[in-house]
Amino acid sequence: MNAQIESPLHVSTPEDEGVSSADILHFLDAVGKSKNELHSFIFLRHGKVISEGWWSPYKNDLKHSMYSASKSFTSTAIGFAISENKIKLSDKVVSFFPNDLPDSVSPFLKELTIQDLLTMSVGQDPEPTFDVTSKYKNWIKGFLAAPLINKPGTVFLYNTLGSFMLSAILQKVTGQKVIEYLRPRLFDPLGISGMDWEENLQSINTGGWGLRIKTEDMAKFGQLYLQKGYWQGTQVLPAEWVAEATSVKIIQHPLLSQSKRDSSDWEQGYGYQFWRSRHHSYRADGAYGQYILVLPEQDAVIAIQSETPDMQDELNLVWQYLLPSIHKEKLPSDSKNLNALHARLSSLILPTKPDNVFSSGINLTTDRNYIFEPNERNIESLTLQIKDGICYVMMQTKSDTYKLTFGSGVWRNGQTNKQMNSLFSNAKENYALLFPFKVAGSYYWKDDLALVLQLRYIESPHTEITTCYFDGKSISMDIQNSFQFNSKKITLTGVLK
Repeated sequence: MNAQIESPLHVSTPEDEGVSSADILHFLDAVGKSKNELHSFIFLRHGKVISEGWWSPYKNDLKHSMYSASKSFTSTAIGFAISENKIKLSDKVVSFFPNDLPDSVSPFLKELTIQDLLTMSVGQDPEPTFDVTSKYKNWIKGFLAAPLINKPGTVFLYNTLGSFMLSAILQKVTGQKVIEYLRPRLFDPLGISGMDWEENLQSINTGGWGLRIKTEDMAKFGQLYLQKGYWQGTQVLPAEWVAEATSVKIIQHPLLSQSKRDSSDWEQGYGYQFWRSRHHSYRADGAYGQYILVLPEQDAVIAIQSETPDMQDELNLVWQYLLPSIHKEKLPSDSKNLNALHARLSSLILPTKPDNVFSSGINLTTDRNYIFEPNERNIESLTLQIKDGICYVMMQTKSDTYKLTFGSGVWRNGQTNKQMNSLFSNAKENYALLFPFKVAGSYYWKDDLALVLQLRYIESPHTEITTCYFDGKSISMDIQNSFQFNSKKITLTGVLK
């Protein structure tokens, strides 16, 4: 295996690379006023970092869950395997898993190829990801058992389990997990380290989600594709694969009106696990706004980590503010706006509390221990204490004890084995591989008897928000995950011991 090679990105100023510092400031202003919560972004022009920032408690040395942006890395692994003559696009999926086939193999399933998996044209409807991953230990068998309604290669339907099958095929033919296979071929040459990737109970990387990398790593990946697979004097990835993977292979909704297509970045065509975008760009794309946006005509890459309820709105901000900031020629120096941009980027922080907060109307200077009736979260007891501006929480469940701390007006960093909730919380995975989760906690009083605990899982997009309502000798807790955007909460009730 190759030794890790340091490969930092070079830094320049926006104006030197033909970009307006003032426009980047306007972008940051717009983000702050929007419903989109950015965690980080990096803006590359001509291969150089011209702007980058992390909203505390997110930091440049932290990984972040990529969700479906992982698919583009799985696709890249397939590209390497094809270049090494390990597989072909035309290979039939059933040929790799003779022991996992259903009793009756349909004609459509017999036809299904690697290329169909890559282009999201499997033919299954409905798409089986959540059903299969929550019910089957063997996801391969579950995928192959799901009926194909359409002829493979003809109809686009987003299929995350199909991306997992690409990972499973890669592991079958190489004997390595995708993350292991990519290490000497992609990660080491680009100087990417510290990454990890979720696995199912068969120890296969999830493929369609679950990769965790840093923002800089995302930017490097985008720059590699922008450079047609070329990196610092070496053709790391075949240029032919880059061109094939990022060009239109299938149209999502052929009958959609042109006006609707023109307004959506999800109707520009799909390649090999890459989305085409407006303005002749393309992207790796993950739920809640994980973007690696490549703009060939502007020689630019924009990497974003975030949590948003409206991914199109987030991209609209890029098109509205960052795209017009890019000019063909070098711009005159603008020290005023450049200094203002540096100051803004160095002070980015997600708010720890709303503008109007209350003081505590209950004494928590000593431990208050609450006992709970059986509940869906398996919480048996909760102990709370606030001392010197820190809220100490100890949660006892049937299987473990979790100790958490929350700062007042600040994010307090820690770690926990308390399971994070996500889109794939119900999947049969080996989540212990991700322990301990890195977290940051902050608290405030919603009113004098309502304590809000915000627990950010800072290597993911998500936050768990618990509101404790005190009423004499009882407590009720509303537990809500940020990614559900006010659509669902769990309420638990306990009594003072």
